[in-house]
Amino acid sequence: MTSTPSLALSLARGAVTSPFKRAGRPGATLPPGVAHLPAAPLASGPLAAYRRICGFTGPDALPVTYPHVLAFPLAMRLMTARRFPLPVTGLVHTWIEITAHRTLHPAGRLELKVYADGLAPHRRGTEVTVVTEARLAGELVWESRSGYLSRHATSHTAAQATPAPEPALPALAEWRLPADLGRRYGAASGDRNPIHLYPLTARLFGFPRAIAHGMWSVARCLAEAPQPHLIRTVRADFRAPVLLPGTVTYASDGTVFQLRGTGDRVHLTGTTTLRPAPGAATDGRS
Repeated sequence: MTSTPSLALSLARGAVTSPFKRAGRPGATLPPGVAHLPAAPLASGPLAAYRRICGFTGPDALPVTYPHVLAFPLAMRLMTARRFPLPVTGLVHTWIEITAHRTLHPAGRLELKVYADGLAPHRRGTEVTVVTEARLAGELVWESRSGYLSRHATSHTAAQATPAPEPALPALAEWRLPADLGRRYGAASGDRNPIHLYPLTARLFGFPRAIAHGMWSVARCLAEAPQPHLIRTVRADFRAPVLLPGTVTYASDGTVFQLRGTGDRVHLTGTTTLRPAPGAATDGRS
């Protein structure tokens, strides 16, 4: 999806208002409201660019991550609003859960809705949960929940759960990521957060170099699945930023996947479930 005037306006508003917002302010609350986009046909050019940059090939199905991209301008509208308590510049995507209730196709006219669903303290700042819903003719066909972290000094000392040991997954591919990957994905998706664009803009938010978009990382992994058009659910956790340029390894056992860096560094972990292939025998359960 390319940048639209409304998205460009949201990005500009976020850049202007972010310095005046103090993340972690005691008593901060989310403003009520829902951002909505009426049903409309999909533009073929932006979808083709997205498929190329993420590696989706095969059946003419909508990538399971693409409704998130379509709804990104709505999320930006919410998060750059004057009453939204967190500065949008520098927000880091920390996790996402997706449920695709059916396989979607480019001809579908999706109606989109986005709203924020809670603030929570995090050991590195404050995290907001954003919900996205997609409907066809009023029927809920796709939904997601995402966590976005605003990093700031915090006195939050709640015990953090000890992460389970990472499974030893077989390495299936190695990808060399160019320095301009963030700019290229930003052009395809509309997400031009400065942490993804240039070393200088990334350093303003504490990163030594530009980092890859989390949604590019998970989409690129899902594109490697044997039948990505049959993915029903996704849970992905973004463990560590992928610095650009860099080299990463994709590993998977079919349902669990990882994106690993040098040594034992894990950038991304995730799980998927699949729906039965058309015509496959089932036991009657969905």
